[in-house]
Amino acid sequence: MRVLVVHDRLGDLGGAEACARHTAKGLSARGAVVGLLHGPSTGSGEERWQSQFTTRWDWTTDQARAVAAALAWKPDVVLMHKLGATAVLDRLAASDLPAVRMWHDHHDFCQRGHRYLPWDRTPCTRRAGWMCGVLCGVVRQREGLLPVTLAWPGTVLGRLATLRGWVRKHVVVTRYFGDELRLNGFAAERIAIHPPVPLPAPADHVPTWADPLIVFAGQLIRGKGVDVLLEACARLKHPDWRLAVIGDGDQRDRLVAQAARLGLADRVQFTGWIKQEELHRHWRAARVAVVPSMWPEPIATIGLEYLHHGLPVVGFDAGGISDWLRDGRNGFLIPFGDAVAMAAALDRLLGNRELARKLGEQGRAQALAEYDQERYLDALHTLLAAEVH
Repeated sequence: MRVLVVHDRLGDLGGAEACARHTAKGLSARGAVVGLLHGPSTGSGEERWQSQFTTRWDWTTDQARAVAAALAWKPDVVLMHKLGATAVLDRLAASDLPAVRMWHDHHDFCQRGHRYLPWDRTPCTRRAGWMCGVLCGVVRQREGLLPVTLAWPGTVLGRLATLRGWVRKHVVVTRYFGDELRLNGFAAERIAIHPPVPLPAPADHVPTWADPLIVFAGQLIRGKGVDVLLEACARLKHPDWRLAVIGDGDQRDRLVAQAARLGLADRVQFTGWIKQEELHRHWRAARVAVVPSMWPEPIATIGLEYLHHGLPVVGFDAGGISDWLRDGRNGFLIPFGDAVAMAAALDRLLGNRELARKLGEQGRAQALAEYDQERYLDALHTLLAAEVH
């Protein structure tokens, strides 16, 4: 079976990139021949993609030529990850090859991509339509003279029509995301739930729950809710708590200033991105991990990593998080945006190492039972093969 993997970027930026590489590696190990059709390089992790995909076509300078070359390779099936280039999508759809789409985010039915209203982060529950141009008609851009641009809902609606008509199977990560696709007109029988499976914890990883340390890992952007986490931390009663904020993003300076304003500067460490070994050191010592997302997460894969590492999790009930965060069993699921309830849950775990150990061990057992990488890859290989025959 020849599988043409399609993704917007060559390089590493987040969970979608990790999923694209790991699934390709797993498919290759199961006998598939894998090629990659991709967009521009991010300049980060490019060498890992080049070693994984020895057959590649770059559409950066000539989309038509790259797509034609990829199709001349005679793939049996297209495995599409993130694809924002509408012209590439249209050319692939015109080939009428069987296609499977792995959904990583909301961009194809939300022109802002965040799936919340920009003025107060209230989660949006609307079907994509022309009203989106009224409610969220301005989107941020990183290039050009102006920091924002007008968004045209017709582009989103056109892409949705193409995806509904062409793609045979839509792979989503949670029940929540399946509901989102059904809301936007996708047939239920074409939707399959296959949560991404992160790499398991190293064999020598032994959590200790020793320190009253809270850990957050992720991008420091508005939707990740670190500002609300800081508000919750300002209410903590435990005398010796600390918070490690691992990651970076455009909100970092604002969050550092907020921590200082709340009198938390000596308790909150902003580490930036750190190496894997140092990350494991934090996770071995920590008592609790937190997912304070203020946007409807498709799944929040970082939470599955926390579970694999034996950490109890406190997180908001946002998007698909409730698929894996089970209140009172592997942590605490907090009503969306409730900083007071989050502070109370964190205090429970900070003050009770035995409770943290119990919930962490139950979470690790759940992760090993429900989020097994080999079973996930077997299921994906079977799904692709079924579309070929």
